[in-house]
Amino acid sequence: METLARLGDEYFRRHYAADPFAAGVFGVPGFEAEVPDPSRAAADRHRGELARITEQLRAVDPAEDPISHAILRRLVEDGQRVLADGVMEVGVTAGGTGPLAMVISTVPAGTGTDAEYRARLEKVPGYFDAYVERYVQAARDGRFPAAIGVRQAIEQADAYLSTPLRMDPLMRRFAGDVVPLAVRPAVVRFRNALAEQLLPVARPDDKVGLCHVPGGAEGYLGLVRACTTTELGPEEIHRTGLELVERLREEFAERGGRALGTTDVDEVLVRLRKDKGLRFGTAGEIVDTVTRALRAAEEALPDWFVPYGIAPCVVREMDAAEAEHSVLGYYMPPSADGSRPGAHVVNTYRPELRARFEYEALAFHESVPGHHLQIALGQSLADLPAFRRFAYFDAHGEGWGLYSERLADEMGLYTGELSRLGMVSFDAWRACRLVVDTGLHHFGWSRSRAIDYMHANTALSLTNIKNEVDRYIAVPGQALAYMIGRLKIQELRERSSLDVRAFHDEVLGHGPLPLDVLEDLILSRDSGA
Repeated sequence: METLARLGDEYFRRHYAADPFAAGVFGVPGFEAEVPDPSRAAADRHRGELARITEQLRAVDPAEDPISHAILRRLVEDGQRVLADGVMEVGVTAGGTGPLAMVISTVPAGTGTDAEYRARLEKVPGYFDAYVERYVQAARDGRFPAAIGVRQAIEQADAYLSTPLRMDPLMRRFAGDVVPLAVRPAVVRFRNALAEQLLPVARPDDKVGLCHVPGGAEGYLGLVRACTTTELGPEEIHRTGLELVERLREEFAERGGRALGTTDVDEVLVRLRKDKGLRFGTAGEIVDTVTRALRAAEEALPDWFVPYGIAPCVVREMDAAEAEHSVLGYYMPPSADGSRPGAHVVNTYRPELRARFEYEALAFHESVPGHHLQIALGQSLADLPAFRRFAYFDAHGEGWGLYSERLADEMGLYTGELSRLGMVSFDAWRACRLVVDTGLHHFGWSRSRAIDYMHANTALSLTNIKNEVDRYIAVPGQALAYMIGRLKIQELRERSSLDVRAFHDEVLGHGPLPLDVLEDLILSRDSGA
């Protein structure tokens, strides 16, 4: 009889061996000298490994550990589907999932010895070359990337290569001559391949969705299932988004009257977007805002959560080479050995374009009570198997982050009505994602139509909207997780008779969970089962 523990350990090792950068992000030791292999051959090997684990898992009695069994089954089945669809090979991007952005953001932040760091750097050129081969193979098969992502990746490479060597983020730790003699020439090869081989055949802005790629429609369905951990289809998700956006326009009117003296939604959005008095003056002001929000949230935790002993969280500015085409901010988990704290990495690029009212909600989402509380707690649950502690389900993780933005209002953390308008705008932003992501990849929307829809229904700046839409183009399905997860968590809280601290402990205290497993847990606890 196969044991669940053995299969879980095997999955854990093989998952992070296939994606050592993810191991670094989640603080999993043992992979500090490695880089991912993005080749088709590696994907096929990994898919075969997951298929074998799936087959062996069928021999395990779920009663041995129902939660672990359900989680492992979801991980291996979704993993096989995503690998088989191979959508990443058409997702050329300058965003956080792009090859150069991944190297810049994860390699310098990694733990390990100087020797391991150098060994990883020595493998980075092969990583870029393998990506080129994968992209070119896809193009030969008629699977072309979107031109907007290719152009931005070229610009990003040019910006990196123009950075003086002394300021290269990869030189922050001992690197010797690897960066100038090996890494940078590989980035040149990568950049030239994008410009010469991919840009001429790339999809135009009116055909950016996966539905315009051979096999893309089926691939998108798999991504929707994996990212939401539900059986919801694109059309139902699209309708849900449209309904939410309309309801949020009513809240824009209500809160706009309090904060800005007008209930006209279009006027509220214009004021939030164009009033220069609502922008930051310096990068330091952005860092101070999110830091104050983080510390206030930490002080308020005892009334809303049971006590947890977790790693600290800090605020860190995003590297300039990454920031121009990146999101407002993201979270970097602590290392498992405690040598690196959790970090809210915040984008301070061109602060004069960045809205003051957005960054409190952002801080609550990325740090506390959002991602840091959730992920650092999950890592601290030593009784759970490693594959559960260091897993990540987008709908649970991002759903909790979005839930935390509204929870922060219940906790009294927003400093004023203007920041609460930012909370509403962020809600509208995530509701729009349901419409736009499915619009692009299922219904065939153009890039401009997606931008126009978000511009009409959120207070995000045009720069942020464009960055967001381009992210959805490059990483299909993931943007759906936020609102789908938040809706489920809120629904379960409304259905449950647990007090708020007990409810939150059920949501967070079992580590990362698929939404169906979370629902079973809450309902069984509520019934006393």
